[in-house]
Amino acid sequence: MACRRGIILAGGAGNRVYPLSKVVCKQLLPIYDKPMIYYPLSTLMTAGVREILLISTPDDIPRFRDLLGDGTRLGIRIDYAVQDKPEGIAQAFMIGEDFIRGEPVCLILGDNIFYGRLGFEDALAALDNGAVVFGYRVHDPERYGVLALDTEGNVTDIIEKPRVPPSSYAVVGFYVYDGKVAKHARNLKPSARGELEITDLNRVYLQRGELRVQKLSRGVAWLDTGTPRSLQEAANFLATIEERQGVKLACLEEIAFEMGYIDARELAALAKTMPPSPYRSYVEALLTHG
Repeated sequence: MACRRGIILAGGAGNRVYPLSKVVCKQLLPIYDKPMIYYPLSTLMTAGVREILLISTPDDIPRFRDLLGDGTRLGIRIDYAVQDKPEGIAQAFMIGEDFIRGEPVCLILGDNIFYGRLGFEDALAALDNGAVVFGYRVHDPERYGVLALDTEGNVTDIIEKPRVPPSSYAVVGFYVYDGKVAKHARNLKPSARGELEITDLNRVYLQRGELRVQKLSRGVAWLDTGTPRSLQEAANFLATIEERQGVKLACLEEIAFEMGYIDARELAALAKTMPPSPYRSYVEALLTHG
């Protein structure tokens, strides 16, 4: 069964970007000319996911609703759920169990930005059972969950923040699971830091022989915007792409139009709701120049 449901986990305390996170949650901070949340949402939309659950804190859910609404204007559906206390990424599947309904689901972290040919839509379409994670070569794997690989490139283990990394492939913040993921998440035990670790969930699938790994190509950029420096680096990278190519990345209205979620009439109506701005001019130009 193809995966058509997606979860965005946009919670957490944002301690690494304090005091920025004192006023607003990290996922609503600007990355160049858009709120951070636009980027993971655009990744799901581009991959063909139209039913989305956004999980965040009690204080921030109203802010996300004000920004995104229920998704109707974009031809998608956005539901919301509260994470009262951040207790690990895998907790998202317990919170979203009613949304998942025993069907395949993907999860993207709200502070992860992807650029390039990702192949996520292929993984979503091909999922029959088990789980798929994505590996990305990094120079500092000790900061992430790292893939241990055998001589044929098969995964033998996933190690969280190892002092001696077994490879240079980190597991990125996008995951695809079958309909049993909520049940598996409920059977996890909290780690030493009191969280339900996504690495432990992935290990469950690995031990069952149901975990597949897809390596992202060298032409893909994965940006984990968890620190002030990475926020600035991401903004600079995305600004360079936009300025050089004359396109806007993560323009939700453009993606909805190109994916066929909305038509030209609906796109024109959306543009009229925007204040005079370069963003509005860009959306209006889509109707005349494509």
